[in-house]
Amino acid sequence: MPDFIDGHIYDYPQYYDLVFGSDWKTEFNFLRHCFEQHANRPVQRLFEPACGTGRLLIKFAQAGFDVSGNDLNPRAVQYCNNRFQRRGFSSAAVIGDMQDFQLPRKVDAAFNTINSFRHLMTEQAAEGHLRSVARCLSKGGLYILGLHLIPNEGNRVEEESWLARRGNLAVVSMMWSKGLNLRQRREYLGMTFDVYTLTHHFRILDEMVYRTYTARQMRRLLAKVPELEFAATYDFAYEIDDPITIGPETEDVVFVLRRR
Repeated sequence: MPDFIDGHIYDYPQYYDLVFGSDWKTEFNFLRHCFEQHANRPVQRLFEPACGTGRLLIKFAQAGFDVSGNDLNPRAVQYCNNRFQRRGFSSAAVIGDMQDFQLPRKVDAAFNTINSFRHLMTEQAAEGHLRSVARCLSKGGLYILGLHLIPNEGNRVEEESWLARRGNLAVVSMMWSKGLNLRQRREYLGMTFDVYTLTHHFRILDEMVYRTYTARQMRRLLAKVPELEFAATYDFAYEIDDPITIGPETEDVVFVLRRR
């Protein structure tokens, strides 16, 4: 039996980065294609709210982009900045709240791809986030926002599991829905990281709460920030030549929003 550790997965950035950073290339290529296809300006300066370990930011820095990000978790920010410094770059991340932030210079694009937006638990917080992004984007720039919606029809994906490995370290991650309260707009999620080294096996057990969105609720929220217009919508297949139309069964969606 593994040893059990109760804690937040975000407090273990080395394992979080392995789990979510191993398949970076698909997202990276998709984002670059979005910049080329949907932005009305050249894209050079990038910002990632809730950047975590900087798994995508470092790849963009290595590709020649000027990057920055913020995150509330100091361990993730330190992990991100340490990786930048090891590779000869200046620190890119600061401790900050994605619901209300300002940047010293406007950026050409921002992105938030894997449900971090749903940590904003009130309509006011979510609207504040979108207004902060709009304020920091140059005209014609993009905000690429990915999240899971609550579909009106069909079956939801209620459990996911995947394996990531690097050298002698392996992490098996599992996430499952523990319950929905659509009246309060809460989804309760369980998550485990089973961590395997050559000599040890332990399990990090966490619970998260996400705000829920139907397609209608998301459209209503976005309408409150008219500075951001719809450019395209995709799903998590990240096929730039295959945009989607949101329907009653749509669950995973990537909004490409453009600054007016």
